[in-house]
Amino acid sequence: MFQMLRSAAIAVTVFMTVMVWGSLTGVAGETPSATPWGQDFFPNTVLINQDEQPVHFYDDLIKGKVVVINFIFTSCTDSCPLETARLRQVQRLLGDRVGKDVFFYSISIDPETDTPAVLKQYAAKFKVAPGWQFLTGNKDDIVELRRKLGLFIEGVDNGRTTDHNLSLIVGNQTTGRWMKASPFENPYILADHLGNSLQNWKVASEHLDSYANAPDVRAPSLGEQIFRTRCSACHTLGHEGEEATGLRGVGPDLLGVTRQRDGLWLGRWLKEPDVMLAEKDPLAMSLYEAYNKVAMPNLRMADNDIAEVVQYLQEETDRQQPVTHMAGDDMHAGHEGYAGHEGHHMQ
Repeated sequence: MFQMLRSAAIAVTVFMTVMVWGSLTGVAGETPSATPWGQDFFPNTVLINQDEQPVHFYDDLIKGKVVVINFIFTSCTDSCPLETARLRQVQRLLGDRVGKDVFFYSISIDPETDTPAVLKQYAAKFKVAPGWQFLTGNKDDIVELRRKLGLFIEGVDNGRTTDHNLSLIVGNQTTGRWMKASPFENPYILADHLGNSLQNWKVASEHLDSYANAPDVRAPSLGEQIFRTRCSACHTLGHEGEEATGLRGVGPDLLGVTRQRDGLWLGRWLKEPDVMLAEKDPLAMSLYEAYNKVAMPNLRMADNDIAEVVQYLQEETDRQQPVTHMAGDDMHAGHEGYAGHEGHHMQ
């Protein structure tokens, strides 16, 4: 499954595989009737948010707004936590604009389980800020809404498993510009589209830098690609830590993890964290408790993918914190990131 998810993410390209439902006509300020993607297209489904408030999908949630919409379920142990963690990063980048000129909506595909109280607790686990609504409702209505948004795959979403379409929908209802986006995209790119280009897409960029002056870009290793598309939703890595990016991770900074954890334990933690938690592995449980009981998702990684990620983490640790062998010194001295916290985990 991980290979499938990674292939899907790569297919999305640098930002998104675009599905534009409307011709890109209209500018900000036009009435909903100026685009075919108005009240005659979108259902006005009644949903209930985490504060037990009823809302209408079209009238209250998307009409005249720039939005990002995804579908999750709180008992998900793989993709949903990563989507939520990634959007949390985007929310932090947009700051107080969320809830004012950009709106976030996560709708449950398991409404029988995901009551408003459960959704409120889920949002609290990820320390979601105001302006992001988590929603539930009638299951048949939600299925129909997913179909209308192009986020329902026959044979997958209506199968016996909990597999579901992993795309996000981002768009501006006023202009009629709607697109699918990868939930594993770089948070800065998602934030830029939501905060800038979707606000008024006809305004040309003021940045006129030439591609001729662009620096050479180093090709990332497979381990780095996996880290950036999966792990970085919850973790930072040394120079990419909170102080540098402003994005605090759901889990710890991972610089030094390969020096601090037994290799066999770390490999198994990456392969089957859900099993280790079910077995109540002492270290796994202590990490789960230390990080707000947000469980490490199972990324369904193959053994070679795990080896590549571990190698990348080791290389970055060695690059950023070279080991110096000095008499009387602990070789791990100064490794604050991961080692300096008992509760740190690969989450």
